[in-house]
Amino acid sequence: MTPSDFLPESETMEQNQAPAFGIEKLYVKDFSVEVPNAPKIFLERENPEIAVQLNNETTPIDEGVFEVVLTVTVTAKIGDKTVFLVEVGQAGVFRIVNIPDEQMEPLLAVACPNVLFPYAREAVSDAILRAGFQPLVLQPVNFEAMYVARLEERQQQQSAPQAAPLQ
Repeated sequence: MTPSDFLPESETMEQNQAPAFGIEKLYVKDFSVEVPNAPKIFLERENPEIAVQLNNETTPIDEGVFEVVLTVTVTAKIGDKTVFLVEVGQAGVFRIVNIPDEQMEPLLAVACPNVLFPYAREAVSDAILRAGFQPLVLQPVNFEAMYVARLEERQQQQSAPQAAPLQ
């Protein structure tokens, strides 16, 4: 028997309809460290230029279950020489039920990456340190602003006049 067996039928129905967001599993799906110009790169005294790229992908797994992968790519260069390249695909399996359709995309694009980012940040910093460089702590990311920017870009593309086909 479960606790819901003791609830009146109306309460059980309400509980089953309650929105729910849960983390089933967090894991590293992909991990890569490259130091293509070692060992000579360690003799460089110039500070490298650091570039950070973020990508977020969602894959439905089952009814109300989604895999979200936040990929963080950090590239350090001195001139045209790559100092290091670290890529981490931090993933999570999330159970999301009874959420209105219009709220699903923001939840998957904002809330899930917010959960994953601290783990990705730690993995990136640790990888860079283990590769022989000073640790790099990634700055916090505003996933909501990134989501809004993507929505605006999508709207601009949809409202842009389509070129007439050549005849």
